[in-house]
Amino acid sequence: MPKIVSARVIVTCPGRNFVTLKITCDDGTTGVGDATLNGRELSVASYLSDHVVPCLIGRDAHRIEDIWQYLYKGAYWRRGPVTMAAIAAVDTALWDIKGKLAGMPVYQLLGGAARDACMVYAHANGTTIEDTIAVARAEQARGYKAIRLQCGVPGLASTYGVAKHGARYEPADADLPSESVWSTEKYLRVVPELFRAAREAMGWDVHLLHDIHHRLTPIEAGRLGKALEPYNLFWIEDPTPAENQEAFKLIRHHTTTPIAVGEVFNSIWDAKDLIQNQLIDYIRATVVHAGGITHLRRIASLADLYQVRTGCHGATDLSPVAMAAALHFGLSVPNFGVQEHMPHTEETDAVFPHAYSFDDGMMHPGDAPGLGVDIDEDLAATYEYKRAYLPVARLEDGTLCNW
Repeated sequence: MPKIVSARVIVTCPGRNFVTLKITCDDGTTGVGDATLNGRELSVASYLSDHVVPCLIGRDAHRIEDIWQYLYKGAYWRRGPVTMAAIAAVDTALWDIKGKLAGMPVYQLLGGAARDACMVYAHANGTTIEDTIAVARAEQARGYKAIRLQCGVPGLASTYGVAKHGARYEPADADLPSESVWSTEKYLRVVPELFRAAREAMGWDVHLLHDIHHRLTPIEAGRLGKALEPYNLFWIEDPTPAENQEAFKLIRHHTTTPIAVGEVFNSIWDAKDLIQNQLIDYIRATVVHAGGITHLRRIASLADLYQVRTGCHGATDLSPVAMAAALHFGLSVPNFGVQEHMPHTEETDAVFPHAYSFDDGMMHPGDAPGLGVDIDEDLAATYEYKRAYLPVARLEDGTLCNW
């Protein structure tokens, strides 16, 4: 059996912070897992170093399910983003090791490819509708078949999803949380106009998506979904906070626009009622935040029973290790929908050399054994951790609201 002899937690910041777990077996085989929790990275690094790594030494790396259950049930205090991100890092690294020992890419171990490649969606954003559509048309020309549109809101200094000064959008932007002002009324006026203009400029042969980012009440979300029905969106994402899952019944009652939810979900229990009651169309839980490949497959299997498809979160707050794992997962599950794709910076790609590739709006994890991704530890060491918080949002009267 391949025995685990060491596990190291590596924190690096090639433009933004990432937490990586690297497990080594007695035969020299290594595996990597992403443990990044945006804005709370060091909490997971500590959980791994102080509480998980000591429990891994000497264990059989092939016993992925047993180790997953040991870390989940054995901790007693279950779930939550910190615990599940730590478990995910271990789980993903063990799948990487198993693939290398088998001489096969991970997707082959998961049952083989269920499609030729994974459709991915790009991000297009701008301070105005015109700017957003110009970016979207450029992404369409690059071959993207699905594009998320976000634009500035007149009267607001900043808006979720819209980058500053034409840079890549990265919300973790300050040493202490920055504050933005939000107006639902102004937002609801501009979004239907954005998609009306987008369909006129881009036609109907491209999937269009939009992220509400938990900003609306259920009835507001229903009203927006209904207003967007003429433009045939692929989905509206996170229309309202999902703590109160009964709220999605009200949204469903008022619109047929598809709903995607779950990038902040940590387990199958977060998604269970929404899936079983058919209140969502896409589940966006991630390999990193939902307990790794092992647990995400359970979520996908439940979703498949109700014709709910996957649409995993894949922003640059997750490392290329997570992207590789998501692509192996997405290539293999029968109910794959789409994969989010925000290209990493050149610095990040250099730290995490990988085998996955993009072509004509599709991505493939590659056929290297394991995940096909690694971490250059020497290069990673040159990028020191920099504290970076996500923003907070307030209404125009100063009331704190969902960011």
